[in-house]
Amino acid sequence: MEPPLELVGISHKTAPIGVRECVAVSGARLGVLLGELADEADEAVVVSTCNRTEVYLVRPRRSALEIYRDHLGQYTAYAYRHRGQAALRHLFRVAAGLDSLVVGEAQILGQVKNGLFAAREAGTTGPISEQAFQTAIAAGKRARAETAIGRGATSVAYAAVDLARAVFGDLAGLRALVLGAGEMAERVLEHLAHYGAREVWVLNRTLENAEKLAGRYGGRACGMEHVAEALAWADIVIASAAAPHYVVRESRVREVLETRTQPLFLIDIALPRNVDPAVGRLAGAYLYNLDDLETVAEKNRAARAGELPRVERIVEDELAGWMEWYAGHVAADRIQRLKAWIEDGLRRELEAALGGAARGEELERLVRRLSGKTAHPLIQMAKDPKLGPRLERMLEG
Repeated sequence: MEPPLELVGISHKTAPIGVRECVAVSGARLGVLLGELADEADEAVVVSTCNRTEVYLVRPRRSALEIYRDHLGQYTAYAYRHRGQAALRHLFRVAAGLDSLVVGEAQILGQVKNGLFAAREAGTTGPISEQAFQTAIAAGKRARAETAIGRGATSVAYAAVDLARAVFGDLAGLRALVLGAGEMAERVLEHLAHYGAREVWVLNRTLENAEKLAGRYGGRACGMEHVAEALAWADIVIASAAAPHYVVRESRVREVLETRTQPLFLIDIALPRNVDPAVGRLAGAYLYNLDDLETVAEKNRAARAGELPRVERIVEDELAGWMEWYAGHVAADRIQRLKAWIEDGLRRELEAALGGAARGEELERLVRRLSGKTAHPLIQMAKDPKLGPRLERMLEG
């Protein structure tokens, strides 16, 4: 029996960054979306990262594609849809790092967890989505513990720094500006330091966070109001700030370029993007975004090709385990409804036959005693994979 789970999503494999940033959700907007989806399905979880926005629905009340379109915009031409085991397999592959831009990336497992935690907080999880996401997390942990898919540098942050190395070669002496002070920015600084970059500025909306991060790598911290000064100083900008609007605007970069003799390189790994795409059309500015990291990602995939079959086997093993759990879940639910159906019927018959002779607790004891004998052969039927669906139709009728 196929589980009643459906997935609709958009990812780096199906949509350009301009579409992905339009459907990305986080923070308060994610809570609002989950509240809306509570009316669309029995259970709902959303996974939204820089490279994907996926909606997982249990027993949706109408087309999952229509639900996605109505709540996230007219982008279903870029969407993929999976049902039942195919949806589960996709989720497990995502958590294991197989579907990432940078294969084996570590951040995706935390992002899957965050999706589950947000849905729990919104009250939109249930037994099927809980078990699905818990198993996905287990698959992701196993993939990283039992194979080498996650060893070494596997992240979008690393891909950005690797692109910088391709542009500049030796990073020693490079003046690097990092926008943002979150986890992605920290990974960027870690990789920059590893490859010899020593002159680093960190700009962030909250100065205190910038100071903490810059202090760990011997850099300078500034608030976002110093962006013009920092752009004029930097050789390369790596942007990863969580901002709802462009932090680096085309007009600002144009002004900065008028005072420079050297070109300015910008790598924007934020979603929504931090750098106005119009910057890439300016003479003297070279702008890269997440979609431009594909060459680095391809090199990463080739390096880990030998690990992929091992991870796929882990995914299939966890899928088989989940389906075994689901068979038991379906049987338990069916038995519970069967007992309630039998007890309701017996209660009505006894009340009609005995009138007021049996009431309250006495009536309920009689119902339970008789229902146990009546239910036993039907319970065996409920556990049978072939006969169970026939009993299901009887209960529904």
